[in-house]
Amino acid sequence: RVYDCGVAGLHRILTALPKLRDPSVGCVLVCAGMDGALPSVVGGLVDVPVVAIPTSVGYGVSLGGISALLTMLNSCSPGVGVVNVDNGFGGAVWAMKCIR
Repeated sequence: RVYDCGVAGLHRILTALPKLRDPSVGCVLVCAGMDGALPSVVGGLVDVPVVAIPTSVGYGVSLGGISALLTMLNSCSPGVGVVNVDNGFGGAVWAMKCIR
């Protein structure tokens, strides 16, 4: 598990790369609010499927997670799949289907 690795602190993602790229990792789940850019960043750094889970938390005009959802749907990183806002369960089920 990797925590608190938002795009505002990319150095923390780079520190976590050995864990994310471990051969035993078959899929990465990324929860993100605010602008929802984190799954695209992670998707560009790993070679396994990334499940993007937008969250409804955030400040400014996050629109209850809709801003993050729209950003994730527009991801330019191949291999990123998106579930609905706050749908961690659905994201976990999709991840399991990816690694089976």
